[in-house]
Amino acid sequence: MPFKKLHPEIKEKLAKLEIETPTPLQRKSIPVIKSGMNLYCTAPKGAGKTTTLILTTLQKLKCEAVGDAPRAIILVENKEKALEILDQFLVYTRHTSLRPYVAHEKMHIDLQKSEILEGIDILISTPKNLNKLFLLNGVHTSQLKIFSIDDADFLIQQTAYAALLSITQSVIKCQYVIYAEEMTAKLARYDSYFMEYSKKISLS
Repeated sequence: MPFKKLHPEIKEKLAKLEIETPTPLQRKSIPVIKSGMNLYCTAPKGAGKTTTLILTTLQKLKCEAVGDAPRAIILVENKEKALEILDQFLVYTRHTSLRPYVAHEKMHIDLQKSEILEGIDILISTPKNLNKLFLLNGVHTSQLKIFSIDDADFLIQQTAYAALLSITQSVIKCQYVIYAEEMTAKLARYDSYFMEYSKKISLS
């Protein structure tokens, strides 16, 4: 059972939330993500993709703050989704030292840069905004462990697709996990860029 092998603080939080049994998606995907492999994770709405993203991010970061540079990046479609994900993260990080942070187009880029440089662990952002931060050297990726994309179906938009390719060219090495409702030809193209040797898990 994947939950049995998670960090003690995660298991404690799951117990408080009365979440005892992993979903079929979590049972399949959590061990693969823990192994460090790049992964495409496709499943319908309600299968537990976002919760899987949160649990595996906390596991990778061992539920504690370290250094100043982000060790996890979460890419989302828009500001609303970013704030929604932040709220879900806060349920799990409230009694840890982890520092999640949201950055989006409506915030002044210089403010984002200065706040990120003060020290964060988890950066949640949109492709366009994150690419802008990268181009302005506003994010250091030397400590990056995991880069996840939530509900990646939005990457069908050419601007988001191109921004992600630009971002990943600046990352020397980390694990990538893409969550989507279905595997598309456009997502499969990432195999040629940053998703090499990736595994695919799908629930229909």
